[in-house]
Amino acid sequence: MHIHLDVLGGIAGDMFVAAMLDAWPELVGTVERNLRLAGLDEDVQAVFRAHNDGVLTGSRFDVTKTGSEQEASGPDPHRHSQGHGHAHHHHHDEHGHAHPHEEHVHNGDHSHSHHHHHTHWRDLRAMLDGSRLPEGVKRAAIAIFHELAVAEAAVHGRNVGDVAFHEVGNWDSIADIVAAATLIDAVGAKSWSVGSLPIGRGWVETDHGRLPVPAPATTLLLRGFAFHDDGRHGERITPTGAAILSHLSPATSLGSSPRLLERTGIGFGTRRLPGMSNVLRILAFTEEGAAQDRVGVIQFDIDDQTGEELAVALDLVRAAEGVIDVTQTPTFGKKGRMMASVQVLARVDAIDAIGALCLRQTTTLGLRSRIEARTVLPRQSVTTEDGIRVKLADRPGGMTAKAEMDDAQGVDRSHKARAELRRRAEAEALEQKS
Repeated sequence: MHIHLDVLGGIAGDMFVAAMLDAWPELVGTVERNLRLAGLDEDVQAVFRAHNDGVLTGSRFDVTKTGSEQEASGPDPHRHSQGHGHAHHHHHDEHGHAHPHEEHVHNGDHSHSHHHHHTHWRDLRAMLDGSRLPEGVKRAAIAIFHELAVAEAAVHGRNVGDVAFHEVGNWDSIADIVAAATLIDAVGAKSWSVGSLPIGRGWVETDHGRLPVPAPATTLLLRGFAFHDDGRHGERITPTGAAILSHLSPATSLGSSPRLLERTGIGFGTRRLPGMSNVLRILAFTEEGAAQDRVGVIQFDIDDQTGEELAVALDLVRAAEGVIDVTQTPTFGKKGRMMASVQVLARVDAIDAIGALCLRQTTTLGLRSRIEARTVLPRQSVTTEDGIRVKLADRPGGMTAKAEMDDAQGVDRSHKARAELRRRAEAEALEQKS
């Protein structure tokens, strides 16, 4: 599995989780279970829900706390959270992601008070390390939080262990990051990639003063990543989104090797961007290998060549280098004429040569060709003690066997004898592989 992150509107912790769950909705229960195992209180609720902005459909991931100011007032368009050392921050950017680290709900004049209690990174790490989370999830969550702590320590000149996060943000920070770690661990992608990132514009107001977008911690986390300016204002990449990217160490492009698209997911942020959807898109690919391939398909119809001539012609095509298979199907053409519809499967690099051969060997005046994806089951051939070749196929439901009819036929064998010989050969082959 290879996963490409298409950062269209931006990336934050909640957007990453929403996009991944949109692609793998069957993992919602796993995420909910791990949030409890992480030690979050029962009054912390994570809600995965469908969302439509009028242009695209996708999902949102919302974390609320029973009795919290956020739940009382409803979702707020200025929902942010960032950690900058010890101080808490009042953000007024234009994007509106949920940023794990510090949570501040700004309503109206932004005049509500905050309690100045802090949790140091060393204590948060100890809590996660001592939790009942699966080891893979625990390691990923600690690694993402550590990325944030290191960046914040560098920005504010502190020791990593002394970086502290405001208590109001602890529950939602843990929820977003544990959910992200759960999905990263559960999907088990072999590799990740991300395209150019939107840099955003403007400033955020904090207790440290006015800070530029992207925030200083974000720029430290994303050194080496490609950026572009799409002309839209606001914070487009949050520190948590940046920490997730840094943890994943994605390639800068999908690469040139053919891949098969298996799943897609769209995760929404909390704000609308002018002229575009505020989304992160997930594209999950299966890498091509022995079980997957590309195949050339050549098709044409024949209505003026005798069956005898066509049989010889198609045998010659079938024997040509690069041909995988040739089939013909009787059908009706114009004026009610019986004709043969021919399909040739060939290697992609042999399409032109095989097409020319078809034009030489048959009376067709034209043909159609295309390239298609082909899934091929892993298979092998074994020979039994009776000299019967058996083809074994590894199917999702288990291995199956098929004896070669050419090896089972004989002038003095009846239908029943041939069937019994093939049955024994297939059973023997399966026993050899078990």
